[in-house]
Amino acid sequence: MPDLMTTIEETADRVTVALDALLPSREGPEERLISAMRYAALGPGKRIRPFLVTQCGSLLGASQRGLLRTACAVECIHAYSLIHDDLPCMDDDNMRRGRPTVHRAYDEATAVLAGDALQASAYEILAGVDTHPSGVVRSLLIQRLAEAAGARGMVGGQMIDMAAAGHDEDIGLITRLQRMKTGALISFSAEAPVILAEAGEEARIALDGYAHDLGLIYQIVDDLLDAEGAEDETGKAVGKDAGQGKATFVSILGADGARDRAQRLAEQAKAHLAGFGEEADLLRGVVDYVLDRRS
Repeated sequence: MPDLMTTIEETADRVTVALDALLPSREGPEERLISAMRYAALGPGKRIRPFLVTQCGSLLGASQRGLLRTACAVECIHAYSLIHDDLPCMDDDNMRRGRPTVHRAYDEATAVLAGDALQASAYEILAGVDTHPSGVVRSLLIQRLAEAAGARGMVGGQMIDMAAAGHDEDIGLITRLQRMKTGALISFSAEAPVILAEAGEEARIALDGYAHDLGLIYQIVDDLLDAEGAEDETGKAVGKDAGQGKATFVSILGADGARDRAQRLAEQAKAHLAGFGEEADLLRGVVDYVLDRRS
């Protein structure tokens, strides 16, 4: 089996090169906007969501070109969400991945517009014929990404997160919140390859279950890092959830309880991949990687 970290890094490099071509520099009045878009989308990061797109798609025999373009679209949405999440009216963060957030490196208005433009770029990428020859497939990808990113997914989860601060802690509400805010885009990253490969229901159910559990693990670890991590490791401010009165897996379950929950989810996520045999070993490895991450 290829080394997991090597494959993650190679995938991240491929996505960065592809995004560099899809979001080219430009001179003129819009130059500052595009510079901010590229700062966000081409910056450092492991690109786990694009990795899921390409690895799930390789299991199913989907086109590598289509997978790479879809991975880029997912990364555009993710980058846009981080820009807006860091804004003063949201989490008000000054650092992201060890460097100034977009509104600090540029300005607040440019950051808002850069996020807006990256979201539009994601759908433009998916709509291109190079993503898939079938217009039906491309339309379904756009529809499903819109659902994952919108009011029933990531953005809706962010709204619940803001509204829930300071209110009674409810594990059901927090699970739903994180399933939308963090999990929806991760789930799309596993669903999109099924759409691209025009695979069957069995593959869709297995990968959806895997992605659902992985998304919750990702958020639990985020909560643990905010509660226990160090800023020089995480690359961003820590301790903010408690300071803002946010209900999290850690505040409800305690640190040890949250770790136990994440471990059980990890075992469950790997079990969903049983039907794929050894071909899914890298996806199993990602579960452990997310569980053990420090940033």
